[in-house]
Amino acid sequence: MKVAVLLGGKSAEREVSLKSGGMVLAALRRKGIDAHPFDPSEKGFENLIREKFEKVFIALHGRFGEDGTVQGILEWLGIPYTGSGVLASALAMDKVRTKRLWEADGLPTPPYKVLEKNSDFKAIAKRLGLPLMVKPASEGSSIGMSKVRAANALDEAYALAVNYDPIVIAEKFITGIELTGAILGDQALPLIKLETPRDFYDYQAKYIADDTRYTVPAGLPDKKEQELRALCLEAFRALGCRGWGRVDLMLSKQGKPYLLEVNTSPGMTDHSLVPMAARAVGLSYEDLCVKILEGARVG
Repeated sequence: MKVAVLLGGKSAEREVSLKSGGMVLAALRRKGIDAHPFDPSEKGFENLIREKFEKVFIALHGRFGEDGTVQGILEWLGIPYTGSGVLASALAMDKVRTKRLWEADGLPTPPYKVLEKNSDFKAIAKRLGLPLMVKPASEGSSIGMSKVRAANALDEAYALAVNYDPIVIAEKFITGIELTGAILGDQALPLIKLETPRDFYDYQAKYIADDTRYTVPAGLPDKKEQELRALCLEAFRALGCRGWGRVDLMLSKQGKPYLLEVNTSPGMTDHSLVPMAARAVGLSYEDLCVKILEGARVG
Protein backbone atom coordinates (compact mmCIF):
# COMPACT_ATOMS: atom_id res chain seq x y z
CA MET A 1 0.00 0.00 0.00
CA LYS A 2 1.34 3.42 -0.98
CA VAL A 3 0.66 6.05 1.70
CA ALA A 4 1.05 9.84 1.53
CA VAL A 5 1.87 11.63 4.78
CA LEU A 6 0.49 15.16 4.43
CA LEU A 7 2.78 17.55 6.27
CA GLY A 8 3.84 21.19 6.28
CA GLY A 9 1.05 23.07 4.55
CA LYS A 10 0.58 26.81 4.82
CA SER A 11 -0.93 27.41 8.25
CA ALA A 12 0.71 29.19 11.17
CA GLU A 13 1.50 25.70 12.51
CA ARG A 14 3.60 24.67 9.49
CA GLU A 15 6.81 24.06 11.45
CA VAL A 16 5.08 21.84 13.99
CA SER A 17 3.38 19.93 11.16
CA LEU A 18 6.71 19.30 9.44
CA LYS A 19 8.05 17.80 12.64
CA SER A 20 4.90 15.73 13.29
CA GLY A 21 4.79 14.50 9.70
CA GLY A 22 8.47 13.66 9.64
CA MET A 23 8.12 11.49 12.74
CA VAL A 24 4.99 9.76 11.43
CA LEU A 25 6.70 9.11 8.09
CA ALA A 26 9.71 7.51 9.77
CA ALA A 27 7.48 5.40 12.05
CA LEU A 28 5.39 4.05 9.17
CA ARG A 29 8.50 3.18 7.21
CA ARG A 30 9.92 1.33 10.21
CA LYS A 31 6.74 -0.77 10.12
CA GLY A 32 7.38 -1.64 6.48
CA ILE A 33 4.77 0.70 4.99
CA ASP A 34 5.51 2.38 1.65
CA ALA A 35 5.06 5.94 3.00
CA HIS A 36 6.07 9.18 1.29
CA PRO A 37 6.04 12.84 2.36
CA PHE A 38 3.56 15.12 0.61
CA ASP A 39 3.56 18.87 1.30
CA PRO A 40 0.42 20.49 -0.19
CA SER A 41 2.13 23.88 -0.22
CA GLU A 42 4.66 22.53 -2.70
CA LYS A 43 2.55 20.44 -5.08
CA GLY A 44 -1.09 20.07 -6.02
CA PHE A 45 -3.44 17.42 -4.70
CA GLU A 46 -3.94 16.01 -8.19
CA ASN A 47 -0.52 14.43 -7.70
CA LEU A 48 -2.04 12.08 -5.13
CA ILE A 49 -3.93 10.45 -8.00
CA ARG A 50 -1.08 10.77 -10.49
CA GLU A 51 1.36 9.12 -8.06
CA LYS A 52 -1.18 6.39 -7.20
CA PHE A 53 -1.47 6.93 -3.45
CA GLU A 54 -3.98 4.59 -1.84
CA LYS A 55 -4.26 6.20 1.63
CA VAL A 56 -3.43 9.52 3.26
CA PHE A 57 -2.18 10.12 6.80
CA ILE A 58 -3.03 13.73 7.64
CA ALA A 59 -0.28 15.26 9.78
CA LEU A 60 -1.27 18.83 8.92
CA HIS A 61 -2.21 21.19 11.75
CA GLY A 62 -4.37 24.30 11.73
CA ARG A 63 -6.02 25.82 8.71
CA PHE A 64 -5.96 24.12 5.33
CA GLY A 65 -5.36 20.79 7.00
CA GLU A 66 -7.39 20.43 10.16
CA ASP A 67 -10.41 22.53 9.23
CA GLY A 68 -12.22 20.36 6.70
CA THR A 69 -10.69 21.84 3.55
CA VAL A 70 -8.19 19.06 2.88
CA GLN A 71 -10.74 16.49 4.01
CA GLY A 72 -13.14 17.82 1.36
CA ILE A 73 -10.51 17.51 -1.37
CA LEU A 74 -9.72 13.94 -0.34
CA GLU A 75 -13.43 13.08 -0.31
CA TRP A 76 -13.69 14.41 -3.86
CA LEU A 77 -10.65 12.38 -4.94
CA GLY A 78 -12.00 9.28 -3.19
CA ILE A 79 -8.82 8.63 -1.22
CA PRO A 80 -9.20 7.26 2.34
CA TYR A 81 -7.71 9.58 4.97
CA THR A 82 -7.10 9.55 8.70
CA GLY A 83 -9.12 11.42 11.28
CA SER A 84 -12.42 13.25 11.25
CA GLY A 85 -14.53 14.08 8.23
CA VAL A 86 -15.29 17.42 6.61
CA LEU A 87 -18.00 18.76 8.92
CA ALA A 88 -16.50 17.54 12.19
CA SER A 89 -13.08 18.93 11.25
CA ALA A 90 -14.58 22.32 10.40
CA LEU A 91 -16.63 22.45 13.61
CA ALA A 92 -13.76 21.40 15.88
CA MET A 93 -11.45 24.00 14.32
CA ASP A 94 -13.96 26.73 15.14
CA LYS A 95 -13.92 27.25 18.92
CA VAL A 96 -17.11 29.33 18.87
CA ARG A 97 -19.17 26.68 17.05
CA THR A 98 -17.62 23.96 19.19
CA LYS A 99 -18.72 25.70 22.38
CA ARG A 100 -22.22 26.39 21.04
CA LEU A 101 -22.70 22.73 20.17
CA TRP A 102 -21.43 21.61 23.57
CA GLU A 103 -23.74 24.06 25.29
CA ALA A 104 -26.67 22.75 23.23
CA ASP A 105 -25.80 19.22 24.40
CA GLY A 106 -25.51 20.32 28.01
CA LEU A 107 -21.73 19.72 28.12
CA PRO A 108 -19.67 22.01 30.40
CA THR A 109 -17.43 24.67 28.84
CA PRO A 110 -16.16 27.97 30.28
CA PRO A 111 -18.30 31.10 29.82
CA TYR A 112 -17.14 33.18 26.86
CA LYS A 113 -17.85 36.15 24.65
CA VAL A 114 -16.99 36.84 21.01
CA LEU A 115 -14.89 40.01 20.82
CA GLU A 116 -15.15 42.66 18.14
CA LYS A 117 -13.19 45.82 17.47
CA ASN A 118 -15.90 48.00 19.05
CA SER A 119 -16.69 45.67 21.95
CA ASP A 120 -17.00 47.13 25.43
CA PHE A 121 -13.98 45.30 26.82
CA LYS A 122 -14.48 46.53 30.38
CA ALA A 123 -18.08 45.32 30.42
CA ILE A 124 -17.04 41.94 29.06
CA ALA A 125 -14.32 41.59 31.68
CA LYS A 126 -16.81 42.46 34.40
CA ARG A 127 -19.39 40.00 33.06
CA LEU A 128 -17.00 37.04 32.64
CA GLY A 129 -14.64 37.83 35.48
CA LEU A 130 -10.85 37.97 35.42
CA PRO A 131 -8.52 36.46 34.44
CA LEU A 132 -9.55 35.69 30.86
CA MET A 133 -8.05 33.71 28.00
CA VAL A 134 -8.22 35.56 24.69
CA LYS A 135 -7.75 33.41 21.60
CA PRO A 136 -8.35 33.32 17.84
CA ALA A 137 -11.40 31.18 17.13
CA SER A 138 -9.68 29.03 14.50
CA GLU A 139 -6.04 28.56 15.42
CA GLY A 140 -4.19 25.86 17.33
CA SER A 141 -0.95 25.38 19.27
CA SER A 142 -1.90 28.37 21.46
CA ILE A 143 -0.92 30.71 18.62
CA GLY A 144 -2.23 34.24 19.20
CA MET A 145 -3.44 33.45 22.72
CA SER A 146 -3.06 35.67 25.79
CA LYS A 147 -3.94 35.44 29.45
CA VAL A 148 -5.53 38.71 30.54
CA ARG A 149 -5.56 39.77 34.20
CA ALA A 150 -6.78 43.35 33.82
CA ALA A 151 -9.65 44.78 31.77
CA ASN A 152 -7.41 47.45 30.22
CA ALA A 153 -5.21 44.70 28.71
CA LEU A 154 -8.08 43.17 26.74
CA ASP A 155 -7.68 45.47 23.75
CA GLU A 156 -4.01 44.51 23.36
CA ALA A 157 -4.87 40.80 23.61
CA TYR A 158 -7.60 41.27 21.01
CA ALA A 159 -5.17 43.06 18.68
CA LEU A 160 -2.79 40.09 18.87
CA ALA A 161 -5.45 37.44 18.33
CA VAL A 162 -7.18 39.20 15.43
CA ASN A 163 -3.91 38.97 13.46
CA TYR A 164 -4.61 35.24 13.16
CA ASP A 165 -8.40 35.17 12.84
CA PRO A 166 -11.13 37.81 12.39
CA ILE A 167 -13.17 36.00 15.05
CA VAL A 168 -11.73 36.27 18.56
CA ILE A 169 -13.14 34.95 21.83
CA ALA A 170 -12.58 35.88 25.45
CA GLU A 171 -13.06 32.87 27.71
CA LYS A 172 -13.17 32.77 31.51
CA PHE A 173 -9.92 31.29 32.82
CA ILE A 174 -10.59 28.23 34.95
CA THR A 175 -8.17 27.86 37.84
CA GLY A 176 -7.38 24.24 38.55
CA ILE A 177 -5.82 21.19 36.89
CA GLU A 178 -5.18 21.23 33.15
CA LEU A 179 -5.86 17.88 31.50
CA THR A 180 -5.96 16.38 28.05
CA GLY A 181 -7.73 13.25 26.88
CA ALA A 182 -6.55 11.38 23.79
CA ILE A 183 -9.15 9.53 21.73
CA LEU A 184 -8.21 6.50 19.64
CA GLY A 185 -11.05 4.84 17.79
CA ASP A 186 -13.82 4.31 20.34
CA GLN A 187 -11.46 4.47 23.30
CA ALA A 188 -10.56 7.35 25.58
CA LEU A 189 -6.93 6.87 26.65
CA PRO A 190 -5.59 7.73 30.13
CA LEU A 191 -5.74 11.43 30.96
CA ILE A 192 -2.55 13.48 31.07
CA LYS A 193 -2.02 16.23 33.62
CA LEU A 194 -0.12 19.27 32.29
CA GLU A 195 1.96 21.59 34.45
CA THR A 196 4.09 24.51 33.34
CA PRO A 197 5.86 27.32 35.22
CA ARG A 198 4.82 29.63 32.39
CA ASP A 199 1.74 31.85 32.50
CA PHE A 200 -0.26 29.14 30.69
CA TYR A 201 0.34 26.12 28.46
CA ASP A 202 1.51 28.19 25.49
CA TYR A 203 3.45 27.40 22.28
CA GLN A 204 6.78 27.52 24.13
CA ALA A 205 5.53 25.13 26.82
CA LYS A 206 4.07 22.76 24.21
CA TYR A 207 6.96 22.43 21.79
CA ILE A 208 10.17 23.92 23.13
CA ALA A 209 10.46 24.12 26.92
CA ASP A 210 12.00 21.28 28.91
CA ASP A 211 10.36 22.29 32.19
CA THR A 212 6.79 21.34 31.23
CA ARG A 213 5.62 18.43 33.37
CA TYR A 214 3.38 15.66 32.06
CA THR A 215 1.82 13.16 34.46
CA VAL A 216 0.11 10.03 33.17
CA PRO A 217 -1.89 8.60 34.80
CA ALA A 218 -3.00 12.04 35.96
CA GLY A 219 -3.23 11.07 39.63
CA LEU A 220 -6.99 11.44 39.90
CA PRO A 221 -9.22 9.02 41.84
CA ASP A 222 -10.20 6.18 39.52
CA LYS A 223 -13.89 7.15 39.53
CA LYS A 224 -13.04 10.73 38.52
CA GLU A 225 -10.61 9.54 35.85
CA GLN A 226 -13.28 7.31 34.29
CA GLU A 227 -15.90 10.07 34.51
CA LEU A 228 -13.65 12.57 32.73
CA ARG A 229 -12.55 10.11 30.07
CA ALA A 230 -16.22 9.41 29.32
CA LEU A 231 -16.83 13.17 29.10
CA CYS A 232 -13.97 13.55 26.60
CA LEU A 233 -15.42 10.81 24.42
CA GLU A 234 -18.88 12.41 24.62
CA ALA A 235 -17.46 15.82 23.67
CA PHE A 236 -15.57 14.27 20.75
CA ARG A 237 -18.67 12.50 19.46
CA ALA A 238 -20.88 15.57 19.92
CA LEU A 239 -18.97 17.22 17.07
CA GLY A 240 -19.16 14.09 14.92
CA CYS A 241 -15.42 13.41 15.24
CA ARG A 242 -13.95 10.02 14.43
CA GLY A 243 -10.72 8.06 14.20
CA TRP A 244 -8.47 9.84 16.63
CA GLY A 245 -8.00 13.21 18.29
CA ARG A 246 -7.52 14.99 21.57
CA VAL A 247 -9.87 16.79 23.94
CA ASP A 248 -8.48 19.50 26.22
CA LEU A 249 -10.19 20.39 29.48
CA MET A 250 -9.78 21.98 32.91
CA LEU A 251 -10.77 20.54 36.26
CA SER A 252 -11.62 23.42 38.60
CA LYS A 253 -10.56 23.57 42.23
CA GLN A 254 -14.15 22.66 43.07
CA GLY A 255 -13.82 19.48 41.00
CA LYS A 256 -15.99 20.61 38.07
CA PRO A 257 -14.76 19.86 34.53
CA TYR A 258 -14.77 22.45 31.74
CA LEU A 259 -14.19 21.43 28.11
CA LEU A 260 -11.87 23.72 26.15
CA GLU A 261 -11.44 22.37 22.62
CA VAL A 262 -11.01 19.34 20.37
CA ASN A 263 -7.97 18.76 18.17
CA THR A 264 -8.77 16.52 15.20
CA SER A 265 -5.17 16.33 13.94
CA PRO A 266 -3.08 16.61 17.11
CA GLY A 267 0.67 16.99 17.26
CA MET A 268 2.78 13.87 16.80
CA THR A 269 6.14 15.33 17.85
CA ASP A 270 8.43 14.14 20.65
CA HIS A 271 6.61 16.61 22.95
CA SER A 272 3.14 15.53 21.87
CA LEU A 273 0.40 14.16 24.08
CA VAL A 274 -1.42 11.47 22.10
CA PRO A 275 1.74 9.33 21.76
CA MET A 276 2.32 9.83 25.49
CA ALA A 277 -1.18 8.58 26.35
CA ALA A 278 -0.75 5.65 23.95
CA ARG A 279 2.46 4.60 25.69
CA ALA A 280 0.54 4.50 28.96
CA VAL A 281 -1.55 1.63 27.54
CA GLY A 282 1.45 -0.15 26.04
CA LEU A 283 1.13 1.17 22.48
CA SER A 284 4.40 2.22 20.85
CA TYR A 285 4.67 5.30 18.63
CA GLU A 286 4.99 3.09 15.55
CA ASP A 287 1.98 0.97 16.47
CA LEU A 288 -0.02 4.10 17.23
CA CYS A 289 0.70 5.46 13.74
CA VAL A 290 -0.33 2.15 12.16
CA LYS A 291 -3.53 2.03 14.19
CA ILE A 292 -4.44 5.58 13.15
CA LEU A 293 -3.73 4.70 9.52
CA GLU A 294 -5.90 1.57 9.75
CA GLY A 295 -8.82 3.88 10.57
CA ALA A 296 -8.47 5.84 7.32
CA ARG A 297 -11.71 6.11 5.38
CA VAL A 298 -13.71 8.23 2.93
CA GLY A 299 -17.05 9.66 4.01
